[in-house]
Amino acid sequence: MAVEFGLLGVIEVRLGGRTVDVGHMRQRCVLAALLVDVGRAVPVDTLVDRVWGDRPPQRTKDTLYGYLSRLRQALRPAPEVTVARRPGGYVLDADPLSVDLHLFRDLVTRARAAGGPEAVALMWRALGLWRGEPFATVDVPWFDDQRRVLLRERLAAELDHIDLRLGAGDHGGLPAELAVKAREHPLDERLAGQLMLALYRAGRPSEALAHYQELRHRLAEELGADPGPRLLALHQRILANDPALLPSDPAPPAGAPAPSPPEAAPPAEVRSTTPRQLLAPPPYFVGRDAELAVLDKALAAQSGPRATLPVTVVCGIGGVGKTSLALHWAHRAQHRFPDGQLFVDLHGFTPSGEPADPGVVIRGFLDALGVGPGRVPAALDAQAALYRSLLAGRRVLVVLDNARDSAQVLPLLPGTPGCAVLITSRDQLTGLTAAHQVTHLTVGAFDPATAHELLAGRLGAERVAAEPRAAAELVGQCAGLPLALSVLAGRVTTNPVATLTALTEELRESSRLDALSTGEDATDVRAVLAASYRALDAGTARVFRQLVQGPGPDIGVAAAGSLTGLGPAGAHQALHRLRTRHLLQEHAPGRFAGHDLLRAYALEVAAGDDAEARAARLRVLDHYLRTAWAADRLLLPHRDPVRLPPMADGVRPEEITTHDRAMAWFGRERPALIAAVHLAARHGHDIHAWQLAWALTTFLTRRGRWSDVAAVHATALRAATRLGDAAAVNESYRVLALERIEAGDPAAARERLDQALSLAVSSGHTLSEAHTHLALGWLYEHTGDRAAALRHDELAVGLFTRLGHRAGLARALNAVAWDHVQTGGHRQAVARCEQALALQEELGDRRGQSDTLDTLGYAYQQLGEHTQALLCHERCLELHRALGHRFNEAEALVHLGEAHQALGDREAARRCYEQALDVFRDMEVNPARVAQTRALLDALG
Repeated sequence: MAVEFGLLGVIEVRLGGRTVDVGHMRQRCVLAALLVDVGRAVPVDTLVDRVWGDRPPQRTKDTLYGYLSRLRQALRPAPEVTVARRPGGYVLDADPLSVDLHLFRDLVTRARAAGGPEAVALMWRALGLWRGEPFATVDVPWFDDQRRVLLRERLAAELDHIDLRLGAGDHGGLPAELAVKAREHPLDERLAGQLMLALYRAGRPSEALAHYQELRHRLAEELGADPGPRLLALHQRILANDPALLPSDPAPPAGAPAPSPPEAAPPAEVRSTTPRQLLAPPPYFVGRDAELAVLDKALAAQSGPRATLPVTVVCGIGGVGKTSLALHWAHRAQHRFPDGQLFVDLHGFTPSGEPADPGVVIRGFLDALGVGPGRVPAALDAQAALYRSLLAGRRVLVVLDNARDSAQVLPLLPGTPGCAVLITSRDQLTGLTAAHQVTHLTVGAFDPATAHELLAGRLGAERVAAEPRAAAELVGQCAGLPLALSVLAGRVTTNPVATLTALTEELRESSRLDALSTGEDATDVRAVLAASYRALDAGTARVFRQLVQGPGPDIGVAAAGSLTGLGPAGAHQALHRLRTRHLLQEHAPGRFAGHDLLRAYALEVAAGDDAEARAARLRVLDHYLRTAWAADRLLLPHRDPVRLPPMADGVRPEEITTHDRAMAWFGRERPALIAAVHLAARHGHDIHAWQLAWALTTFLTRRGRWSDVAAVHATALRAATRLGDAAAVNESYRVLALERIEAGDPAAARERLDQALSLAVSSGHTLSEAHTHLALGWLYEHTGDRAAALRHDELAVGLFTRLGHRAGLARALNAVAWDHVQTGGHRQAVARCEQALALQEELGDRRGQSDTLDTLGYAYQQLGEHTQALLCHERCLELHRALGHRFNEAEALVHLGEAHQALGDREAARRCYEQALDVFRDMEVNPARVAQTRALLDALG
């Protein structure tokens, strides 16, 4: 039975005309990813990337192997189809023409070569294979890229088919058909010309002229361009009522073969020349050793029956040095290509002008290869075929610089493996992988050392050494971008009185992009970035502008979904498009960032729409606040909650379900959350500012990040004061006091707590008063005033009891117990601890239990009941580690060491003290704590 694979629509398999069940969507994606490269090995990592993108399952390879096994079973009735493991990866062996995608391409190629009625029939058959969008319903970046390439191929085939029909005089039904396509592709000049010609032949010249005017206005408004010479010439001929535009013969009756338009015969002879088109190598080339090694390997000559054309895409943001790398390597490797080197700037992202037409480029290459003007075929396909024929059997390097997209590049690729192709682009050109074995090499900005080396090469080592601090600052201000460094170096070398120090001051005082302006599009950093921005579609450009409202150094997909209002799936697609254009870097899975110069440019283009910026900023603040609030409830569920403000439309907070995930989320998002506090305060979102600080407190204190605590709560205190929220002001006073206690500054802590207590009493906020007494007890315990500590802690017990606040009461009872331990009332301490533990166990308050167990263990230790103490401290340590409370973990280790030491186990005590020191060293703690623990360790000898 014949097997047929369908990719040009929903992914499907038909056997003997019947659809075969090949599994769920993800399993069908595996099948499709293999069918695109049918007969060729697909490496496992490539297969995983195609199927899952940046969201692979936890046991990725096991899952993949399971899918492959089930696919083999589903395809068993078709013995001519096999899925096998080869050294290079997995291969699906089948007749390529059993796959509609490959059959479509084969039919189109044959149609373009045939002409006449045969071409029309082949094109009809090719286009009839389409059942909808390729890989319908699949939403994965690689498939999205393939879909875009295939849709462009389909449009090109449809336009070729229309040319054939027009050439055969078959224009009767074309105006209506072309009008629909023109609405879908309003800027396509070839399509516009076909519609104008069809309308003219249908006796509707006024409509043809009106369509031309509509297109001309649209091109001017959207692209700042005029129609091309071909369309202009057609317009003039319609105005002149040129009879040559009418078909020479009427259309044949239905079913009769249509005559084909005449085509120029291929040239009989061409003279062979050796082109040497490379531009001069860059004079100041530094670094890039790893990238050069990749190029050496990727573009090595291939031979043998399975040899393929080596194609490498060097991609990266504008100004990062892609062309310099390509030219440096190409000159270094000239000996590998004795038959010549072709070079062209495709102007894909040139700040001014349009991308180069592949047809024009091919004609230039034919000229370089010795084909005279009179011998160039008229048809573009014939020109491309001649170009490939001339390169067959030769070893030529083709350098395609500054490519816009895969569609621009595909016609320029040789057809034989003896040649090699080196492409540079700001786009990743993933569409090339559908039909070619492509190596992608992403070029990043220089690290500080390499950037310094480039600056020294441009200015001279002595000049850079004379102003080392200024040179280092310039390197940082340029974000490692070679173009920016070269611009600054050029300013210094062309101005004999300029100094690096003066340049750094200018960069500090003005816009960096202004300082990096040259007035020339090719070297002006702002113009280079603008060219990449203008190449974006409207939706992606909006996301680029919005992302600059993100507070942190990077952003995750979920937060971007809220910031943009697109949701995670929509944001992920937009982030992927920005990443493929190198306007963002994915520096960790799911984490996206742009360098400082990109951020500066984004701020400029976002400045014109305050409403868009305000809405994005509020959404991202809402996202972080809602998610942080929910995560904090997992860390400290018995903490007094706060009432959140209404949530903006389009915000989708992250769902965090466990304590460990909450800690991990805070760890990832800490820089963004801290920045969000200050961003909110700067823009008048005072509720967000103090509530974000509130939500961060548990995590930051557990991690011992006291400088962060001080920073966010200083901002939160000002925000709460502006709001006139006494409870919020009191909260920040207390947290700032605790930070001062840990910093060894009790006087400042006392001042803040006195302010907090006075405010709580005057505002009648009893709960704040109770918490403040508890904080005062902690302060006096640290200063050694045990009586004052006990007095405040007992006041807290009374207030929490009156309020019926059981979690607070348990904490206060534990504090009183600790006071008793310090004053020798060990049995009283045990009794208070047992009261506290009973409450905490009933409430499920693990955080409270861990603190109380520490006090109880210490009390048993003082009573000489060391085994009981050991058990308490072991359980306490276990809880602190589970809760991620690093500071209390270190204290528990010290107390556990003391218990081991009391029981005579000096080695166990030594391990505990050493671990405690390791934890303290990773945190911001009072040096006295480290010294005390070090003394305990030293005393063991």
